[in-house]
Amino acid sequence: MDEQDTPTRTPARAPARTSLTADAVGGFFVLRRTPPGTGGHRPLARLYAGESAPLAARIDRVAAGLRTPERRVAASTAHLGLAARLWSTALGAAALHGAFPGLAPDELYWDGGLGAPDDLWWSGTELRPATADELRAAVLDAHLRPLHEALARDGRIAPRLLWGNAGSALAGALRELLRFSRAHRRPEAARRAVGLVSGLLDHPDLAGTVRGPALRRTTCCLYYRCPGGGLCGDCVFDRPPRTGLETGPPAP
Repeated sequence: MDEQDTPTRTPARAPARTSLTADAVGGFFVLRRTPPGTGGHRPLARLYAGESAPLAARIDRVAAGLRTPERRVAASTAHLGLAARLWSTALGAAALHGAFPGLAPDELYWDGGLGAPDDLWWSGTELRPATADELRAAVLDAHLRPLHEALARDGRIAPRLLWGNAGSALAGALRELLRFSRAHRRPEAARRAVGLVSGLLDHPDLAGTVRGPALRRTTCCLYYRCPGGGLCGDCVFDRPPRTGLETGPPAP
């Protein structure tokens, strides 16, 4: 068996290896180990603690790009992107290597003005073993819960929508990993990814957010409400609903 096919048997507090990466899967899976050299990265812990300006600026930027008059639509899209980055960097390494970066919020730096992979860099050294419980603690508990609270402080957005985004982002990371595993003949990585995601989706916060073999989401991210937005690939709708924006004023 090739060394890369052997799960890394690393204690949860062991120093991380620089080779522990899922970069080859795609940009959303890249986790830089040094600052990109541009931008205004801040530890996500500061955002979660109440430093709201970076998140508000990110939502403003997304709203302008989507040309949407509804702030909750931009907030949902901004959230979906960051949730996808968090799940991808953790799940990718866990599936390919059997361990993943600890991603502590005070060691994970984010700049909402940049896109993947330059938006995140990690200053930590901790590895965590590839189990659903460890992934849940590292991503769902340490990041998604406080991120949802931060978004609630910014404006009106339904918790069910945010958890739907989290489930959709996790399912999207799994799809990319399965494609990569097939293309690179890594069946053990595919099996590990499926097992981990199955365990994560059993959690009450994520249970029911996606359904069926295709992992189609059961809530909508609201992208259809953008001018010319249409439907996402895993949308709960079969056709775009009427938005009400055609004849009425925009929602706040």
